[in-house]
Amino acid sequence: MAPSNGANAATAAGPEITPILTVDHLTMRFGGLVAVDDLSFLAGRGDITALIGPNGAGKTTVFNCITGFYKPTEGMLSMRLADGDTYLLERLPDFKIAAKAKVARTFQNIRLFGGMTVLENLMVAQHNPLMLASYFTFGGVLGLSHFRHSERDAVEFAKYWLERIRLVDRADDPAADLPYGAQRRLEIARAMCTRPELLCLDEPAAGLNPRESAELNELLRFIRDEHGTSVLLIEHDMSVVMEISDHVIVLDYGKKIADGSPEDIRNDAAVIAAYLGVEDEEVEEVEREVETVTKGPEDA
Repeated sequence: MAPSNGANAATAAGPEITPILTVDHLTMRFGGLVAVDDLSFLAGRGDITALIGPNGAGKTTVFNCITGFYKPTEGMLSMRLADGDTYLLERLPDFKIAAKAKVARTFQNIRLFGGMTVLENLMVAQHNPLMLASYFTFGGVLGLSHFRHSERDAVEFAKYWLERIRLVDRADDPAADLPYGAQRRLEIARAMCTRPELLCLDEPAAGLNPRESAELNELLRFIRDEHGTSVLLIEHDMSVVMEISDHVIVLDYGKKIADGSPEDIRNDAAVIAAYLGVEDEEVEEVEREVETVTKGPEDA
């Protein structure tokens, strides 16, 4: 089922986008507060799409609607998988959004199982297929070959991601003992162990130093390029956003104010004004200043 304004969203974001996620007239109200106001955008298949904006712009609320933590007041969230199946996320409970619509998420505050080992955190992410392979524990108790093979494959997949995030030597350590940056990478690897088609990351670079941010960029590019996984991220670190994003959407007070390539967003006067916190009537002045900087004084 295609959302009604898909063509309009595609035109705004660029006709080359093949959407995996279509957000169509999303509105989220909390009593008299409108946290998200008539938002429409596309997240391209195989792209890294960044959702940015000042604090309080409504970014995490959008994520909560996509992943089922909130049910939108209005609007449609359409997830189209590679096999052609389409799911309307606003109609699904959160666990089915993860299991059926293949959407995975990390949070701004790290939510690892600190008392479990690093390897166990990645195995937990594969719990659902392992339960099916064990015929809901019966096959596991009896040691049936189908379950043993599935368990071995799950361990190998977990090892694969441990190698990618360079934590093989810490596999048996409690997750809580890892340095902060390593915990961030482990959380992303755990999400990838669910084999998502859309990976939603809420401020993955928060608290990282420059070296760790560079490692994060490398990991996200690998996820996009080698696994074909689409990434939707909220991020305040503009060095991360501008370096790795294919497409950027900017929110301010719950409304979309810009939608385009990183280069377009970097020079957008409304975006600059929103981050500076200027009043609406000052946007034209900011626009003139941006034109002066981009063209040079002699061309202005």
